Amino acid sequence: MNEKLENEPLNHRLSKSYRMVRQFTESLAKPLAIEDYVIQSMPDVSPTKWHLAHTSWFFETFVLNEVDTNYKSPHPMFNYLFNSYYVKVGERHSRPKRGLISRPTVEEVYNYRHHVDQRLLELIEVAGEGVFNKSAPIIEIGLHHEQQHQELILTDIKHVFSENPLLPAYCSGNQRSHVVSAGELKWIEYPEGLYTIGHDGHGFSFDNERPSHLEFINSFQLGSRLVTNREFLQFMEDDGYRRPELWLSEGWNTVVSNDWNAPLYWDECDGQWQWFTLSGMRKIDLEEPVCHVSYYEADAYSRWADARLPTEAEWEVATSGLTIDGNFVERGHFHPTVLSNMSDGLTPDQMFGDVWEWTRSPYIPYPGFKSLPGALGEYNGKFMCNQLVLRGGSCATSLSHIRKTYRNFFPPDARWQFIGIRLAKDSL
Repeated sequence: MNEKLENEPLNHRLSKSYRMVRQFTESLAKPLAIEDYVIQSMPDVSPTKWHLAHTSWFFETFVLNEVDTNYKSPHPMFNYLFNSYYVKVGERHSRPKRGLISRPTVEEVYNYRHHVDQRLLELIEVAGEGVFNKSAPIIEIGLHHEQQHQELILTDIKHVFSENPLLPAYCSGNQRSHVVSAGELKWIEYPEGLYTIGHDGHGFSFDNERPSHLEFINSFQLGSRLVTNREFLQFMEDDGYRRPELWLSEGWNTVVSNDWNAPLYWDECDGQWQWFTLSGMRKIDLEEPVCHVSYYEADAYSRWADARLPTEAEWEVATSGLTIDGNFVERGHFHPTVLSNMSDGLTPDQMFGDVWEWTRSPYIPYPGFKSLPGALGEYNGKFMCNQLVLRGGSCATSLSHIRKTYRNFFPPDARWQFIGIRLAKDSL
């Protein structure tokens, strides 16, 4: 950070960050038609309109209602409609029925956002030191929370559009006119040792990234790049989806009951595989990272490839010395890409951006973990069961949101997120 920014008052910096994040959310919704805002294509997907309202509800509930005794919500039912899972805050509307709510209208939701923005920015600018010191950390959490919902706006509208027989495009896309090779997969060796894992407390982090702690890690090898569509297609052509010996029991049950035979959004037409993207249907690029695979599929592929998935601690160790850079949402691709410049194999490529990477680690608390006090304590801790950890961010993640210690988590059958595979091995 340059000297000018360091000397800028904290409330001015927070005001700028708030405006930037809130405006970027609305820019992601801008390509949509009004009819697109209200569709819910499955229970895990929320309508774009709901995301716009819920992120405003967060600031209203946890900041404005707490510090401004004169604040009034534009509608007394918004707390019920736009609460997600905060039981301590009150009753909530059924998640699978969010797509049935035609009112408030999209226009009214935007008015709600701007109402909250006006009051929140006034608070940031004029609040006394005591109020500001209390509110600023919660506002920062709210901004990172909104960045998570920016990602969900993209992943959810992709699923919505995929269910439309017209297969509409969200954006024009950036298809390459020439083939770029993903390069040879190499194995990078990491020595055994005692490593510090987790966030050290400097700068922002979510509570689930803390505290930093020591973990002993056996020597291991990590794949130099992500698994490609070409490699996953080889698994498919070797009857990977029809060989129960490759699958976890629950994974096999999921494959059979859902009749999976390819990653989500893949479709075979006249002997050619194509997939649905945010720029519409297009031919599979065999060199791109495979995407939209569940943990079950990633685990089965790793067995087929005589490898395994990394633990989250191994993944974090491998990021030591790496710069956080990659294909994030700010680049506007909205799709995983092939690296044009591969490294010499001494460091892993594409650790950040493009696709979230499954790890084999269950999402559980770190030693000494403590949830945030009050209702915000429900944000992460209550989900530490039956989830797997993912690392690295994706093409729908903001660069300013991701960290080396960031712990994303999903159930093992989740596929609609931009999720891919990086392999690991035990050292011989």
